[in-house]
Amino acid sequence: MKGTVHYSVDGELAILRIDNPPVNPLSSGVRQGLFDGLTAALADDAVKAIVLYGEGRAFIAGADISEFGGESKGPGLHECLNLMEFGEKPVIAAINGTAFGGGLEVALCADYRVIAPKAPVGLPEVKLGLLPGAGGTQRLPRLVGAEKALGFILSGDPIPGPVAKDLGIVDDVIDGDDFIAGALAWARAAVADGKGKKRVRDLTDKVAADRGNVEIYDAARKNAARKMRGRFAPEMIIQCVEAAVEAGDFDAGMKVEQENFAKCLKHPQREALIHLFFSEREVAKIPDVPKGTEVKKIESAGVVGCGTMGGGITMCFANAGIPVTVLEMNQEAIDRGMGIIRRNYDGMVQRGRISAEAAEKRMALISTTLAYEDLGQADVVVEAVYENLDVKKKVFEEFEKVCKPGAIIASNTSGLDVDAMASVTSRPEDVIGLHFFSPANVMRLLEVVRGEKTSATTIATSMALGKILGKVAVLSGNAPGFIGNRMLGGYTRQAGEMILQGATPYQVDKVIGGFGMPMGPFQMNDLVGLDLGWRARKLAGLKPEEVPITARVADKLCELERFGQKTNRGFYIYQEGSRAGQPDPEVVKIVEETSAELGITRTAIDDEEVLDRCILALVNEGARILEDKIAIRACDIDIVYINGYGFPEVTGGPMFWADQMGLDVVLKKIEGFREKYGDFWTPAPLLERLAKDGKSFASLAQG
Repeated sequence: MKGTVHYSVDGELAILRIDNPPVNPLSSGVRQGLFDGLTAALADDAVKAIVLYGEGRAFIAGADISEFGGESKGPGLHECLNLMEFGEKPVIAAINGTAFGGGLEVALCADYRVIAPKAPVGLPEVKLGLLPGAGGTQRLPRLVGAEKALGFILSGDPIPGPVAKDLGIVDDVIDGDDFIAGALAWARAAVADGKGKKRVRDLTDKVAADRGNVEIYDAARKNAARKMRGRFAPEMIIQCVEAAVEAGDFDAGMKVEQENFAKCLKHPQREALIHLFFSEREVAKIPDVPKGTEVKKIESAGVVGCGTMGGGITMCFANAGIPVTVLEMNQEAIDRGMGIIRRNYDGMVQRGRISAEAAEKRMALISTTLAYEDLGQADVVVEAVYENLDVKKKVFEEFEKVCKPGAIIASNTSGLDVDAMASVTSRPEDVIGLHFFSPANVMRLLEVVRGEKTSATTIATSMALGKILGKVAVLSGNAPGFIGNRMLGGYTRQAGEMILQGATPYQVDKVIGGFGMPMGPFQMNDLVGLDLGWRARKLAGLKPEEVPITARVADKLCELERFGQKTNRGFYIYQEGSRAGQPDPEVVKIVEETSAELGITRTAIDDEEVLDRCILALVNEGARILEDKIAIRACDIDIVYINGYGFPEVTGGPMFWADQMGLDVVLKKIEGFREKYGDFWTPAPLLERLAKDGKSFASLAQG
């Protein structure tokens, strides 16, 4: 059994110290220890109260996810909670550190709760496709009311001790250097004051006040639909809290919680979200970069470019408390970029995301310059200039002249050759790609791109920097488009081909939106601007017949000055000030005319084929990326697409989605498309081997 609980008696107090490093999850040994310790304490006449706390930096960080779905050993958590709740002696939860999920539910079952000021508490189960299954949905509304309970459980976000006290989750905050000593003193005082049992299940004031107020649940459902579109667990959670209030009887509410927990546990979203939970931790492990590799301190940064990307990257450093100097070619560009940064921070203050004081502190960390020499002492420099290799190489030549020895020299390129940039320096070991996604100050993904000569220290430092900046960093090999953009080409190509073969842009976008993507490919085109590709093709001097057929419709729209949202017309029509586009029959007519010009006979394409062709194009290219060792593992690709491209979390990412479908099924579909549509659909050799061997993409990580 994993973990243990140390039992001791100090005067009138029985003390149960949970010991399951590093974060004290509720593994089988911990549950057994709690059960045995509680049994011993309840049987000891000298003991008047029981105190629980955790060894190290955690109280109890939650359930042991690795035990989900497996054979249960020892007593269940509910057996332990029943001893706590129905035993005749008061239990005090001394929350010394992290109390998440089942850990907080243990504390909620105690009669009293005290907390350290910096100890975070939360119920993050919703992020794993689950709900609190140990009474959390029933006890919390009795402490804080239904509205606050729903907000807390549905967000899944942690709060510190003082906020938990203000909310009503805990009874007291214990200040001082020795929290455990303070908590034990609090417990002794409680015994001396005659404080007895105070079961949360018996509290009725909060639920009685909320009874019959359906607006609470309506608001929660609207909020969940907006923030967690397509998720199964939020509705299950709302039903549980509603039962806590409306049923009135605690045991009746617990029955609903258990039924809904079982539904979540069996739902495919749960497996997908737990896959992502473990994948986010797995992507940080680089096989040829040992755990003890030196990580340089990053105490200052430089950014070249203060446009959309450069300004966002600058904010990333300032948000993390790292002083950053941003360079531009002229004062006008600096003033424009800094004005946008200022407006971004003002907007965060207005939305209540940060305080005005915090915004000023972040702005104070940003300095500007027109001279490369002012970047000379930065620990990391990032170029964020126009996506042109020659331009970027010139920036790297300037870095070579001014950057101090050992500085990390990085490019924000979205797909250009990192080695080509490194070649103009005398220190290619310090060069790396740091591909931020737009808007850089919002998007979680950071593609870290290793060059041929990038050192292990540079990789380790860059991965650690991603974490400091609040990003999920994924390592990619140096190949055109890296992981994400290399895969995207096939996805957009299929969308473009399908509208010429018989679908409409609106059908494609509707199918992709229904799958869970934030927007379809043609909505995305309108957002980015159709004119970008059109102007590039004109600059390249392409004749009309040389333009790829999948770009012909977009170019025709541009000739009509329909550039997308910026002109209120593109594939869609936009009302002034609105981003919600309306379909336009004229666009369908242009699509049909283009098909005829190309000699393509249009036939109906059903929604299943639309989805398969878009998503399986990603999967097939993902398999090639794995075979080429551009991505280390299939889960690295999943994390890239979830965090950088809006792929729906509930699917687990494109490679996990394919594994769930079955690679034999995936291969059969791709072979069918090849027969019908040509060599683009040649299956990746890796996909063929795995499918024929009955294996999955995930099996690659298992050797």
